[in-house]
Amino acid sequence: QVQVVESGGGLVQPGGSLRLSCAASGIITSIYAMAWFRQAPGKQRELVAIITTGDSTNYADSMKGRFTISKDNAKNTVYLQMNSLNPEDTAVYYCRTTARTSSRSPITDYWGQGTQVTVSS
Repeated sequence: QVQVVESGGGLVQPGGSLRLSCAASGIITSIYAMAWFRQAPGKQRELVAIITTGDSTNYADSMKGRFTISKDNAKNTVYLQMNSLNPEDTAVYYCRTTARTSSRSPITDYWGQGTQVTVSS
């Protein structure tokens, strides 16, 4: 089983910054990608950023230039540096890890419980 745990959320003023962390643990043989999603009240969950095992990254258009995704392979951890935050960034941020637990297991998405980010003065 794979556990995914996010941390680093909180309350920040407009224009401020936050750094989210997400650690995957358990029986993991391969991680193919790690991604951040977010879901604001009354809205669908949307992709924020994704990083693959080859360090390829992709961002949602509204996050380009403000958010940076990075990872530490040794720690199975992904980070999301968020700058120039505005109230529209308020949401629960979820981490998704795409991984295998053995050479015979299917590639599976594992989700964390989410961390709240609130941007308000």
